[in-house]
Amino acid sequence: MNILFVYYLPSGGVETLNRQRSSALQKRGIHPDFLYYRKERELVNDHGAEVLITANDAEIQEFILRKNYAAVIVTSDYLFMPKLRSWGYQGPVILEIQGLGSMEQARHQLLSAQPYVAGYGSGILSSKTPHIIELLKELYPATPTYIINNCFDETSFQYQVGSAPSSPVAAWIGRLEDNKNWREFLLIGHRLINEYNRNLQLWMYEDHTLSSPAERAAFQSLVVQLGIQQQLTVHSNIPHREMNKHFSRIGDSGGFLCSTSKVEGFGYAIVEAMSCYCPVLSTHSDGVSLSVIHNTTGKYYTLGNIDEAVKESVELMSNASLRKSIREKAYQHIQTAFSPAQYAEDFFEMVKSCNEDSN
Repeated sequence: MNILFVYYLPSGGVETLNRQRSSALQKRGIHPDFLYYRKERELVNDHGAEVLITANDAEIQEFILRKNYAAVIVTSDYLFMPKLRSWGYQGPVILEIQGLGSMEQARHQLLSAQPYVAGYGSGILSSKTPHIIELLKELYPATPTYIINNCFDETSFQYQVGSAPSSPVAAWIGRLEDNKNWREFLLIGHRLINEYNRNLQLWMYEDHTLSSPAERAAFQSLVVQLGIQQQLTVHSNIPHREMNKHFSRIGDSGGFLCSTSKVEGFGYAIVEAMSCYCPVLSTHSDGVSLSVIHNTTGKYYTLGNIDEAVKESVELMSNASLRKSIREKAYQHIQTAFSPAQYAEDFFEMVKSCNEDSN
C-alpha cells in the first residue's frame, strides 16, 4: 500500500509527525512518500522514505500518477485537492488538520475548506485536539472523520549523557509569531533571572527563515529592553538528530522547556523533551493535554499570568523530589500514550474504510 503525504514545507511539527509516522507505517507494510512544495533552508531531516520538493504541477502530476497511491493525505492545504482530481487521481483524498492556530483561525480555515472537502475529498483526519474535534462536529457533521492520536517512538529520540551547563537553562522552541507567544517567554525568563537565579540561561530554538522582518525586529527590541542579551542564546535550525542532546543538557542543568503557545495542536517539542527527561512547563494550550498532566508529567500555568509561570518554574527547578518524579513519569507516559503501532493500525483501517466507501 502506497500513501502520499502533502504539506507546504519540511519544518515544524508536521515534519516531525511525518518522520515519526514514516517509520510506524513502514513497519505495518505501508509505504509513505512525502511531497513538500518548497524548502526555506538547505537542511531536510531524514524521513526514511522518498521526499519530493517541488511546486511544479507537471512534476507533481507525474509523480502521483506513477505511484498508484491508495490514498493521498493533504495536510492543511485544501486548495490542492481539486488539482489532484484534475490530474486524474481517483483514490481517496483526505484533508488532515494540523496546527491551524487559534480557535478563530481554525474556524475560518475549516469554513473555507468546506466546499473543497465536499467536492473533492473523502474524509478528514485529525489528532485528538479538543478544539478541532469540537469544530469538526459542528462544521462537518456528515463528513467521515478519523481521529487518530499522533505517534511518537521514544526509542528513536532518547536521553544522551553529556556535560550539563553549570547554570539552569530555561528553553523555548517555536517560530517568532504571535501564537507561539515568544514575548511571554522573554518576560518569564527576565523575571526568573532577576528574582530566582542571576545565572539562569535562556535558550531559544527557532527557524529564522519563518519569521517576518517586523516580528524579528520586535523580538530584538524586547531583548534589549529587558536587558537579557548576555543570558540569551538563540539557536536556529539545529538538525533534529542533535536535538535530543540539547534536551538532555537542559534537563540535566536543572532547567526546563517552557511552552508559551496560545493554542497548540499537539506539541511535538514537549513530547520530545519528555523523552529526554527534560521537564516541561506549558500553557494549557489544548492539544498538550494529551502529554502534560499537572504535577505528574509536567506543569501548567495560565496563559498571560507571568506571576504564576514564575512560581511554577521556581518549584520545578527547586523542588528536587517533585522534579525527579515529573521527569520519570513523563517518560513513562509517552511510552504508552503515543504508540506507533496503534497509529499504523488506525491509519490502515482509515485508508481501508475510505477505499471501501469509494467503490
